[in-house]
Amino acid sequence: MPGPVFASGATVELRTIEPEDAEFLQRTVNDPRVRTGLAAYEPTNGPAESEWIESLDEGDGADFLICADGEPVGTIGLKPPNEVWGAAEIGYMIAPDEWGEGYATDAVETICRYAFDERRLNKVYATVYETNPASRRVLEKAGFTEEGVHRDEGFAEGEHVDVHRYGLLVDEWER
Repeated sequence: MPGPVFASGATVELRTIEPEDAEFLQRTVNDPRVRTGLAAYEPTNGPAESEWIESLDEGDGADFLICADGEPVGTIGLKPPNEVWGAAEIGYMIAPDEWGEGYATDAVETICRYAFDERRLNKVYATVYETNPASRRVLEKAGFTEEGVHRDEGFAEGEHVDVHRYGLLVDEWER
């Protein structure tokens, strides 16, 4: 059973990540359709996933299980912010069986609300491989602007690929 609800969007809830979620997370991050978009190039076993879950309370970031109708569909995280700049990076993944349902966009919008309203950040940003157009669309639908391209900076599916950087300022965010 996923942890308690921390924030709710239109279709998803962001819940705390609990030890019982390790199997879902391990299965999702190891799926080739998911890991190639995350820069994950090594397999994650159960103990490693459990260690990651145990480490979540050690930093200043915020990681959540994305749930729809009480069932896990993915994860989203806000990395520890740069307090001087007031900026933090987000990252997310959705299980392939749940792609195309709007869960990622809703989760991104929900974590942005948290970042801007509760963490008082000025900017949220994300990086996306050129080979992941669905993730680029998620960010654009959530109001992010493409800020630049880092040429051949990533490595996915056996080749160097461009990495796109997207950003959203608090003043651009529509509540």
